[in-house]
Amino acid sequence: MPLFKKNPFGHNLFIKKWLIRILALLSHRRYKGFNTLEIEGADILRSLPDTNVLFVSNHQTYFADVVAMFHVFNASLSGRDNNIRNIGYIWKPKLNMYYVAAAETMKKSLLTKILAYAGSISVERTWRAEGKDVNRQVKMSDISNIGKALDDGWVITFPQGTTTPWKPLRKGTAHIIKKYKPIVVPVVIDGFRRSFDKKGLRVKKKGILQSMVVKAPLEIDYENESFEAIIEKLEYAIEQHPSFLKVISAKDLAALEEENKQRKWRV
Repeated sequence: MPLFKKNPFGHNLFIKKWLIRILALLSHRRYKGFNTLEIEGADILRSLPDTNVLFVSNHQTYFADVVAMFHVFNASLSGRDNNIRNIGYIWKPKLNMYYVAAAETMKKSLLTKILAYAGSISVERTWRAEGKDVNRQVKMSDISNIGKALDDGWVITFPQGTTTPWKPLRKGTAHIIKKYKPIVVPVVIDGFRRSFDKKGLRVKKKGILQSMVVKAPLEIDYENESFEAIIEKLEYAIEQHPSFLKVISAKDLAALEEENKQRKWRV
């Protein structure tokens, strides 16, 4: 790889590769040591094309979720069958992998700026800013940047836009799907809320079983399905439809109650 080669967003790929390697080395024990990560769907990941793939997932922490996906995706592409043993898989990481994140979050510290360089597509949230509810128009440049990333590779998005479960999915995800017609792959995660703090930077509890299930791509009629129909399909696929509230576990309830207590304490 040429030393000065850049991706469509102007990021130097040599620097990005080393950032991913270092971050992976620092974070590996969070999923294979302090805690255990159970994985399903490695074969699905290996069957996907190199570009125009959109992963949609539920969201439990700001950063631990997406870092785990970088581990799992790279390990699977390197031939691991549903495990992240032997971190040698990170020596040749997939560099055309991106994730959608709030611009406000990614500008807060040196660490978040490093995480942003490693692959974020920063977008302006239309419903929340600086801890307050807002109502503003979607920036077309944000949409086009996601399209640019899909044209270059894989994109991970968390369509609820929050770590609070069972919140409605943002319709912007359906607009992106109808506009760019990507292969849509659902991902369902669990256990991250119990093992990490809300930011996903601090290990809150050890010995937690985390899980990540990569499902088969969804069948979507890009031309004829309505935005509402696509959103409902996504809600079921990532197990965030209101009907799933009936099967919430006692552990999840306890974790949510603790998270709410901490949020009230901070306020």
